[in-house]
This record gives sequence, structure tokens and C-alpha cells, in this order.
Amino acid sequence: MVVPRPIRLLTLISAFLFLWLVYQIFKSDLPHGSPPKEEKITNWVKDPNLDPTDEPPEPLRRVIGNNYAPNNPDSSRVNATLMALVRNNEIDAMLQSMRDLERTWNSKFNYPWLFLNDEPFTDEFKEKTSAATRAEVRYELVPKEHWDMPSWINRDLYDESVEVLKAQGVQYMDRFSYHQMCRWNSGFFYKHPALLSTKYYWRVEPNVRFFCDVDYDVFGWMQDHNKTYGYTINLYDSPESVAGLWPATEKFLAVHKEHLHPNNAIQWLTDKEGRPENFEKAHGYSTCHFWSNFEIGDMDFWRSEAYEKYFNHLDRAGGFWYERWGDAPVHSIALGLFEDKSKIHWFRDIGYQHVPFLHCPNSSKCRGCETGKFTDGESFLQKEDCRAVYFKHVGMH
Repeated sequence: MVVPRPIRLLTLISAFLFLWLVYQIFKSDLPHGSPPKEEKITNWVKDPNLDPTDEPPEPLRRVIGNNYAPNNPDSSRVNATLMALVRNNEIDAMLQSMRDLERTWNSKFNYPWLFLNDEPFTDEFKEKTSAATRAEVRYELVPKEHWDMPSWINRDLYDESVEVLKAQGVQYMDRFSYHQMCRWNSGFFYKHPALLSTKYYWRVEPNVRFFCDVDYDVFGWMQDHNKTYGYTINLYDSPESVAGLWPATEKFLAVHKEHLHPNNAIQWLTDKEGRPENFEKAHGYSTCHFWSNFEIGDMDFWRSEAYEKYFNHLDRAGGFWYERWGDAPVHSIALGLFEDKSKIHWFRDIGYQHVPFLHCPNSSKCRGCETGKFTDGESFLQKEDCRAVYFKHVGMH
């Protein structure tokens, strides 16, 4: 029997509408580009930390039997260390950081601790810190040539710059050791003899907090997923402290364009909408940076030709002394220019605090912090959070 043409047409239309309806219902379950956590946020309406947080994607390395036992010569640990630049008089604050990180993570994985100081560690410091972990502990001196003011810096000009920037309200400008620390963290820590054969590091500072249980090998995850750098907090910097940093960077790029990565994050570095006044004062730099008192990284990036040339260029420019260039903006700019931005990871599952800012995920594994809270300081500090700018241009990798 031949079906009349109008009925055939109606049947085809009905079938099409049915398939379209099914697609609309199930399309959110279909694979489409990057996972939600890696999508860019162009319209910040809610802090992502308020959304439930889980572990990062598999593969994840776990404790199985004694594969991470402290004295196991065939352990599953990768080539990595926990690292702290710390003074003897910061012993109590360092023990606070150690207790938190050991409780939440390292008591399971037993990665070694490396303590560095520009002065010899006391017996008390060594005894108390070695008693706070089952892992291997080493104590090393920072080489004098890595720490001292270089010969090409004009001390009189430095003294004058200190007074000028102090008057502009630049914090720590008059602390000579702060300049030393920023320069060392920017271009020398990975050159220390004790680290030359080490690939990954987790920087740990005195008097920080870790809130969340982490049940996978963080260093192993970095290696397995080919990540270069991990962070928790993004902040705006004081533009007065880095007024010459971006102009110096532009001079470097003018003669070293070959080091600019094709998948860079320069739009993040040069965003002017988030904080226009910072952009103007910093001469084209957004001042949004990774807060580097927490950083998990691959030192091979700092050892690369691109970064070594860049750091030497900045070092000769003198901004670590005549201004207050910190390792946070220097590291951030270098990563944003010379690395594939997909290799930078937001450790949203690792709860962290360095007064006055904190990162507190929405997870049952976290205790002792308020979900989504960014600062326990004055309310005006809320505006220093620049994650929205980073997520807008780069995404939540």
C-alpha cells in the first residue's frame, strides 16, 4: 500500500522533531571540547570554589602497601622535594607549616624536606624539624654569591630608590633581605647544588596552613599530566613596586621573540579591564600574578634557555633593588610568555592560607576554613583577588 505523500512528509517532520528533542535533552552529556573545569569564565557571577571540588583527573598515584614508605629504596616517589627558605628564628612558624602539610599529605608520601638559609641552621632547628616528619631532611646554606647584592648595582641609587618607593607606600621596600630573597627565589634557588639533580619542588613557607586531605601523589600527578606549574591563589600586585618590570620585559621580547610560546597567556598579563589603574601605573602590565609562596613546579622550566636569558636581563636591569620586583610577578610573567598555558594548573583541591589570603575549596576533605572565603583580613582586600581575570583569558586548567 502506498502511503500518501502528505502523511510521509508529516512522518519525516515528526521523526526530525523527535531526534532534535532527544539531542537537546542529552547534549550536555556529549563530549564537547574541554572539560568544564578547563573552560574560560567570561562572566564571573559566582566563585568557582563554591562549587563542589574533587580530585584532578586520573591517572592518580595512590599509596599501595609500602610503595611510599620513607625508607623504601624502590618507592613510587618521583624526583621531587619539599623546599623552604627559612631562618632559625622562624622555627615555630615552620613547624606549624610542616605539621599541616604532613598531616594532610606528606605523612602518606614521605617526600624529602630541604631547608635553606643564608646562615647555618641551629641544632634546635634541625632537631625539631627532623622530628616533625618521617621523611628525609636536609639542611643547606645559600651560597654567598647567590644572595649578596651584585656588583653592578649602585648602592647610592638603591638607597635613594628605597626612600622614594617607601614614600609611595611600597611594602618591604626598606628591607634589604627582602630584596635578596625576591632575587634568589626568582633566579637562584634552582641553581643550588642540593637541587641540581632534582626536577620538581613544592615551596613551603613558615606559618602557612593546609586544610584539605590530599590522597594522591601531587608530584606524580604533575609528571603524569605534563604540568609545569601549579598554584592556588591569584593576586594583584602593587603597581608601584613593579613599574619598570613590563617595560623591561618588552625590551627583552623585542630581541627574543623566538621564546614567546604560541599558546601563551599574554592576554592575561596585559589585561587592562580588571584593574585599569594598575595597568596604567605598571605601563601595560595587569599586575595579576600567581602568589608564589605556594608553588609546585618543574625546575626544568626555570633552567630553560628562555627563562635564564629573561632572568639575566631583568637582573642587569636592576629592578630587584631599585624597585621591588618579586619572584611572584617574575615567575608569572615568564610562565605567561614562555610556557604553554595548558601546562599551568590550578590546584583547586588543596586548601591553603598565607595570611591574609586563603583558598578554601568546597570539599568534604577540607577542615578548618570557610568554603569560598578569600581573606580573613579587612574587606577591602577582597578586590585583590584576580582569579576572574586569569580564568577569563586562560581558564581553569
